[in-house]
Amino acid sequence: MARRPLPRILSNGSAQIARSRELARTAADSATDVLHPLITITRGLRRLAGAGRRKWAATPKDRRGPLLFLVASVILIVALVPYGPLLAVISLMAAAAWTGRDRTPSAPTGPDEAQTGRLQSLYEALVPYFSAAEDPDPLYAHGGDWDKAFSSYAFDDDGRVSRLLIRYPAYFTDGEAESRARIEQLLHAKSGRGREYHFEWDEEGNELTVTVLPPLPTDIAAQRFVTAPGETVLGFTDPADVQRTLPLTHGEEQRDVPPVVWRTGIRSTEPHLLIAGDPGSGTTTLMRSIALQTLQYGDVVIVEGAGTGEYACLTGRDGVLAVECGVAGALASLEWAAHETERRLIAANRARQAGHPPPDDIKKPLWILLDRPSALGHLAAADGRKDPQTLLQVPLRHGRAAGVTVVVAEHLDSLEFLCDAVRQHTRARVVLGPASSAQLEAILGAPPHTTPTRDVPPGRGYARLGAGPVLRLQVPATPDPYDDATSETHRRAVLDLLPERTAPADAEPLPAEAAIAEAAVAES
Repeated sequence: MARRPLPRILSNGSAQIARSRELARTAADSATDVLHPLITITRGLRRLAGAGRRKWAATPKDRRGPLLFLVASVILIVALVPYGPLLAVISLMAAAAWTGRDRTPSAPTGPDEAQTGRLQSLYEALVPYFSAAEDPDPLYAHGGDWDKAFSSYAFDDDGRVSRLLIRYPAYFTDGEAESRARIEQLLHAKSGRGREYHFEWDEEGNELTVTVLPPLPTDIAAQRFVTAPGETVLGFTDPADVQRTLPLTHGEEQRDVPPVVWRTGIRSTEPHLLIAGDPGSGTTTLMRSIALQTLQYGDVVIVEGAGTGEYACLTGRDGVLAVECGVAGALASLEWAAHETERRLIAANRARQAGHPPPDDIKKPLWILLDRPSALGHLAAADGRKDPQTLLQVPLRHGRAAGVTVVVAEHLDSLEFLCDAVRQHTRARVVLGPASSAQLEAILGAPPHTTPTRDVPPGRGYARLGAGPVLRLQVPATPDPYDDATSETHRRAVLDLLPERTAPADAEPLPAEAAIAEAAVAES
């Protein structure tokens, strides 16, 4: 049966409302322009009346009688003089117009002396890069005028440049990364360090827009994000870089923040994630945030190479199959995960061949979180065991089809110890903490369009999902609730997200944990 078309008021109601609002706004502006003289005279009459009332209130009572007599005499004389009333009305209207004029001081039309000096300094610094001896009419020359090169500019409260539109000659090699990097480094140094700048190159129009980015919010605590199954919020970024916002709760305040969402599952193009950063940069915080989000829909196996107990709050929770810190337990857990990946692949293949839907026991996602695998590798080599990373090849290669996701976190100085499988199959990358542009480009595969700063808060960095753009990132605060240095607000936020505890730490292990323990005993 054919569908009936929607009523016209429902199909294009938004467009009509917007058109009506624009028409009303235009009519109001036109009426304001036409009635501006009348508005000015009315405002002046109101001010004159107010001044008269204040004068009358300030006059002593013994002098009010003579004042009234004087005013009445003046009115009588004006009324008896030829054309007196007309001249009085004209004088009153002129006085009202003068009194009712707009007295708001006009904003300065150009930069002051200090701002002009900053713009001239930037112009002179760009001359060696944007000039050529063969140019008959150079846009940049020593002692030249910066007005022609800087089309638009803005300053912050401290007098430093906050936005600048730079025109450059067409022969500048803006298509080469090295040339662009030199200009960006120069502008970063001359405009003021300690801030993060965004550079937007318009190669077709020969223009460069420099914008100072505001700091990302660092007060967002862990909470239930409004996401679909298979979506994980890595953090939050700039509003102009994503086309989506999430409603968040900050105390009693509600606000919408643009997120960096990582999608996993069968249709994901980046099924695995690599997190890199220095100690204290927030890599473990991000791992803990991912674990709390994935426990809503899947099972988690956690392997901690540092052995500091950062994931003790997840031990024995519903959906947490194992939390391992030792070499034997890590090898057993990862070996079980490899066998589970193979089992899921075989079951899915048999179901497809028989024309049946996938079995229920392989629909639930399985997440493998491996923190600091290089530390485990050193311990395994000293004990004569194999590197636990070698057991990740099957989950990394076939995890997308089997519903298995691998997340690896490693320090920047230990990335060289990662195996080839981890480097090749973790196409979603996150770098946290202070890092140079060369390090970011080597890890993410592309340089960021901003200038990294040295002093950054924990959880601050960059993210790139596959071949997408490089995004600024701020990880939500997800500290260890058992840490004494954790604030009560953040501790309560994390504890509220933890699943129910299915068994105490010293109780009988769950079936999955029993299988892992048996494998560990057999390995030893």
